[in-house]
Amino acid sequence: MNVTLKIWRQKNASDKGHFATFHMEASEHMSFLELLDVLNQQLIEQKKEPVAFDHDCREGICGACSMVINGFPHGPMQGTTTCQLHMRHFKDGDTIVVEPFRARAFPVVKDLVVDRSSLDRIIEAGGYVSVNTGQAPDANDISIDKIAASHAFDAAACIGCGACVAACPNASAMLFTAAKVSHLVLLPQGQVERKWRVRSMVHQMDEEGFGLCSNITACEAECPKEISVDVISMMNREFLASV
Repeated sequence: MNVTLKIWRQKNASDKGHFATFHMEASEHMSFLELLDVLNQQLIEQKKEPVAFDHDCREGICGACSMVINGFPHGPMQGTTTCQLHMRHFKDGDTIVVEPFRARAFPVVKDLVVDRSSLDRIIEAGGYVSVNTGQAPDANDISIDKIAASHAFDAAACIGCGACVAACPNASAMLFTAAKVSHLVLLPQGQVERKWRVRSMVHQMDEEGFGLCSNITACEAECPKEISVDVISMMNREFLASV
């Protein structure tokens, strides 16, 4: 199959940036990142600058493969990261537009790579628990309600990719922050810092320059782990109760 790639090229954060067009021959069995690998190999052979993009596990776990494809963070497939998106989901002759995540809190480093360390700083602000040192207790020492454990696990599935920010017209990080707050709130280990945690993480989120949530729910639609916006409601309740 033949496709046309329109890829955002930007040398650094101060560069204006532009779209570059590439005509590629692809196998339907390729992943999207493998297509970019082939493109970069061709560019290197032509003594040209390869396209910079983030990737790590290529198994849909790490969330590093963050880019906007045809207007969708991680591409048009629901519940899928970019590395798990395959060319069979496109058609012969398609034009595919590839951009970096767009948000003030995600400055472009180069091409499709953005600095998402703002999410790390939100975690540093309170995404941890206080535990006694020593040998780890047996797993069945602390009784946890099955429903609470299931909801906590669902929230903890967040891989911190930032797709929720890229999907939101306000560039809000509410889904990410709420997922991190909620999964600890639901567990007994998270009770020590419960009230302090939500205030600290929300404050850091605001300090980073993310926008406000206006309940559009595009974040839920584009989340590769399909995390529900219910966690935002839970975080809002926690925040009000902490004041």
